[in-house]
Amino acid sequence: MKVLFWLCLVLMGYAYLGYPVYLWLQSRFRQRPIRRQTILPSVSVIIAARNEGANLPAKIQNLMLTDYPRELLQIVIASDGSDDRTAEILREHSALSGILPVILDRSNGKASALNVAVRRATGEILVFQDARQLVDPNAVTELVSCFADPGVGAVSGELLLESAANDASSEGLGIYWKIEKAVRKLESATGSVVGVTGAIYAVRRECYAEIPAGTILDDVFVPMRVVKAGKRVVFQPSAIARDRLFSQKGKEFSRKVRTLTGNYQLLRLEPWLLSGANPLLFRFVSHKLLRLVVPLFLTLMLIASAMASGIFYHVAFLAQIIFYVAAAFGAIKPSTKTFKPIAIAHTFVMLNAAAALAFYSFIAGRKSIWV
Repeated sequence: MKVLFWLCLVLMGYAYLGYPVYLWLQSRFRQRPIRRQTILPSVSVIIAARNEGANLPAKIQNLMLTDYPRELLQIVIASDGSDDRTAEILREHSALSGILPVILDRSNGKASALNVAVRRATGEILVFQDARQLVDPNAVTELVSCFADPGVGAVSGELLLESAANDASSEGLGIYWKIEKAVRKLESATGSVVGVTGAIYAVRRECYAEIPAGTILDDVFVPMRVVKAGKRVVFQPSAIARDRLFSQKGKEFSRKVRTLTGNYQLLRLEPWLLSGANPLLFRFVSHKLLRLVVPLFLTLMLIASAMASGIFYHVAFLAQIIFYVAAAFGAIKPSTKTFKPIAIAHTFVMLNAAAALAFYSFIAGRKSIWV
């Protein structure tokens, strides 16, 4: 039991802290800078939308503020079987704003809509965005500048999550996102990132691989195919998209379950990811897969510390119980999450509960092709 406790603790510690420390040490000795400069290839902005009538007018207005030369910029927006005003809005703006609408009568999922939109695109660089998030005017220019380096095949932008000033629930998630972005910056500085920000990323057209229908995580599938083709995937934090943390109860949790379910799905779709054919195998396991099994580590640690003899393990068991009680208190009384330890405990448990539910969702065959 004692060996099991320490094994689980070490693996969990590595998943959240050890791997970032490893990357930081690597960055001290083996930097791989990006050769950025201003270039002006043709660009196609690609958006797949389903029932985004409430968000599209603001998104289109936002796209019109892009500082990239208009004659080199194409905007392709696919409506994936929308039954609200999405298709109507796209038709209205096709003449006024030069948007190329792709109206699909039936919904086949985001992945299929992206594939159809890419077939209609003419740009040398494909910039993928979502309908909900707004991007800074220089975001496309910042992404494209990285392609001056011939070794770069895909570039991720940065997603900034914003919340209401009085939203206590954002404290823990904010800490989680800071750690995640630090990891991406370090991965980029030393080679390639594992996955990109789905709200804003760019790919060389020749590096784009069609996404299998029903794929949940295009923002992991596409960049991993780029890596397989021998190109780097880098992170450019000055290419910014802005989103809000969901204030509706359970919405952020549902989004996390969907994302983590997508990681399991990806292993079924792309088994080469766990083989020597994956140049980022070590990073993929460290960044993506270990976090999926942390719920198992937590469960085994609790059981092992309860059964092991010795005062240290008794204290460790009690500390875990207190931690979970604090997390539960944060869920029952959200206002307590203004106290940072409770916010951290709640977020940590919420994320790992999402990972456990994602495993069940994948095994049960539940599908979610749109957020």
